[in-house]
Amino acid sequence: MTNISTNPSNVKIGWIGTGIMGAPMAMHLVDAGYNVSVYSRTKSKAEKLITKGCDWYDTPAAIAENCDVVFTIVGYPKDVEEVYFGDDGVMQTLKKDTVVIDMTTTLPGLAVRIDNAAREKGAWAVDAPVSGGEVGAINGALSVMIGGDEEVVTKVMPIMDVFSKNMVYQGKAGSGQHTKMCNQITIAGTMIGVCECLIYGHKAGLDLETVLSSIGKGAAACWTLDVLAPKIVHGDFEPGFMVEHFIKDLGIALEEAELMNLSLPGLALAKQLYLSVMAMGKGTKGTQALYLALEKMSGMD
Repeated sequence: MTNISTNPSNVKIGWIGTGIMGAPMAMHLVDAGYNVSVYSRTKSKAEKLITKGCDWYDTPAAIAENCDVVFTIVGYPKDVEEVYFGDDGVMQTLKKDTVVIDMTTTLPGLAVRIDNAAREKGAWAVDAPVSGGEVGAINGALSVMIGGDEEVVTKVMPIMDVFSKNMVYQGKAGSGQHTKMCNQITIAGTMIGVCECLIYGHKAGLDLETVLSSIGKGAAACWTLDVLAPKIVHGDFEPGFMVEHFIKDLGIALEEAELMNLSLPGLALAKQLYLSVMAMGKGTKGTQALYLALEKMSGMD
């Protein structure tokens, strides 16, 4: 069983993926005194971390060869596949007792595959997707949904505690990813309701900030109302989490539902609506850009 030191200075952490979410998460580890090495497909995205003293490695394989715990947070399942199983991937050099922690939202089956491959090398894998968006990453307030060997998870939780406010162990490998699908299904339906609420309120001639001050404290209270609804009101559609990545997540959830012989019509509708946002050329905007598509459909634009 892996033995992770409780002293940050004695743990060599590798961080792969320094995008909107990954960069601030890794920075929290640096600020907490951890020895962090980084790799990203675009080196410029890691410059702030390198400036703060992080070592740079040219491949995921080099990260795995030199680190005790390896975090990955990339874009799509194909990126996870490449990072772990590519010619220069983590599995090429993964050492005994190393723990790899994939925080990408990806296929539950891929999480199981990574777990099996790690075990074959005497190492360990944890799937730990997060929720909370860029704001949560910056504030160190993410919710982490965790799958894998429970004893290993317990040992790495103090590390993840640096950038999270809520960590819950869900079960065996793949369970973290399945839980993230539950999260995304909930958000998808909630976002439709929030956007239609604001369209309705605007048409009725209400002051939307005043509306939010009321409904945000009642039964409708939720993170989307607190964080994203005000952005919509102020015309801010910049990403905390991009539309194109959300469509990827909804697609995964629908694929998994089909494998379980489940019909989820609300989820299917949400994906179609987000594809409309994509068709408007807003794929790199935040998920709150759904408002723009629904506004157009309502005849208000």
